[in-house]
Amino acid sequence: MELGIRGRTALITGASQGIGLAIASGLAREGVHIALLGRNADRLAEAARSLGAENDVLVECVVADVADTDSVQRGIDALAAKAGFDELNILVHNAGVPATRPDRPLIWEDAAWREVVEVKTLGALRIVRAALPMMAKDGTGRIINVTGATGVAVLKPGLLHGSANAALLQATGYLAADLAEDRINVNAIVPGLVGTEGRRLWLKGLADTMGKTPDEMLASFCKDIGIITRRWAETSEVADMVTFLASDRAQYINGAKIPVDGGLALNTRGR
Repeated sequence: MELGIRGRTALITGASQGIGLAIASGLAREGVHIALLGRNADRLAEAARSLGAENDVLVECVVADVADTDSVQRGIDALAAKAGFDELNILVHNAGVPATRPDRPLIWEDAAWREVVEVKTLGALRIVRAALPMMAKDGTGRIINVTGATGVAVLKPGLLHGSANAALLQATGYLAADLAEDRINVNAIVPGLVGTEGRRLWLKGLADTMGKTPDEMLASFCKDIGIITRRWAETSEVADMVTFLASDRAQYINGAKIPVDGGLALNTRGR
């Protein structure tokens, strides 16, 4: 299927690893020039080298913290000065705070609460605000927010991440309406459990503790939380949905919140 996006430009936040890097790779394979935004300069440079070696596209690194307004603006200004990146067609906000604490979010300190919201929700608004002057307004503009299933379902211990994701889903609808006159489509995808590097380490540790193999642990966990496909998503599967939404094939999809969750949203837990 011809997606019609070859030669366009994309900026992806949280792009040095995991879902963000998979999204960058998926778009690069379609001929999209890529700007990787993240806080860790070394990881960004490594990801950029890999993408550049595998694809005939331009790749730039933007070292910035989406939780810091000045940092975001400096990063966007620097990107706009790079050859080939004076205009953006695709903006993907993927950055988030890893869910690594097993204790009750209700007892977390204020700083931990703020970090989740600052990165996932306010980070999205900061990056849109800063990048909007660069966004193409010819009908090729796409903003895609990567949220999470905790934004639509109560999953322990997902209080803070769920609140931030739910707010970003609401913001997605608002932005779709607000930017419609600029011919910029704004959508969100809602992944469930995704097999990132960090998640695979988490699964191995859990399996070792329970005396099971990782595959046994994953199947049991997926059944317990209601993933009817009985597995997690590969990062490439999330990337495929982003790539489609970024394409000309998705011109009439606007303001959507699309689950990529193996059926988790069906709420079949206990069956």
